[in-house]
Amino acid sequence: MQLGVNVPNFGPGTDPGVLRDWARVTEGLGYGLLMVSDHVVVTPDVAERYPEPFYEPFTTLSWLAGVTSTVRLGTTVLVLPYRHPLLVARMAANLDRLSGGRLVLGVGVGWARQEFDALDVPFTARGRLTDEYLATLRDAWRAGAEDGTDPIPVWIGGNSAAALRRVARFGDAWHPLGLSIDRMRTVLTEHSLPAFAPRIALRLTATPVDDPERPAGVGTIEQVLDDLGQLRLLGADSVVLDPYRGDPEETRRPHAAWQALAEVAAHWKAAS
Repeated sequence: MQLGVNVPNFGPGTDPGVLRDWARVTEGLGYGLLMVSDHVVVTPDVAERYPEPFYEPFTTLSWLAGVTSTVRLGTTVLVLPYRHPLLVARMAANLDRLSGGRLVLGVGVGWARQEFDALDVPFTARGRLTDEYLATLRDAWRAGAEDGTDPIPVWIGGNSAAALRRVARFGDAWHPLGLSIDRMRTVLTEHSLPAFAPRIALRLTATPVDDPERPAGVGTIEQVLDDLGQLRLLGADSVVLDPYRGDPEETRRPHAAWQALAEVAAHWKAAS
């Protein structure tokens, strides 16, 4: 099972130098995957969680591909209805080729109604559009497959019945965000999904977290390592750790997140 990191590509402390440092720390600690988020227009509903500057994911990952060599690069998640699917297909294929086949395309339907309005994309049609665009991506890549490139893995987020049907129909893996171990186990028991690659929190605490609804990745280092072990038993191919706690000011102080990632990496290697 490979571990990855969700790197904040937004917030007042984020600039090209910090993004480069995040990439070097992620790869240097031995993590196998670096992923970033997606917003196009930072409307007020987006800015409450992810304020400017917000670095566009394809541009950011293309640049980070040049300062890394082995780590896979991905989106968690690209809001698929925001862009024409043929443009996404071309950008993803080009990034994958330029990075040496390192791209993982995580996609979702999105949640920010004001951003949908700003982009003139109907919010209530986002599920249908995502399904249509996924089919278009597959067709476009299939048409270009004669050049011998490997398929780009598509991870699909979401926990609703429609999202799980989407995973089964179009996805290479289910990519849930921020769920408890029990919730993920239930979904995997009840649904036949192609693969499993969750994104979980990374919140290390000094004392155990006893809440029965504790999200995976929240707790002592022992609890987090146990979560990772359980996810491996559930069949996870990859697990993406998200150290961002929701306060944009954290982006000015990335060293705390790097320390937590270093602690998990050291213990995980020792346990493996």
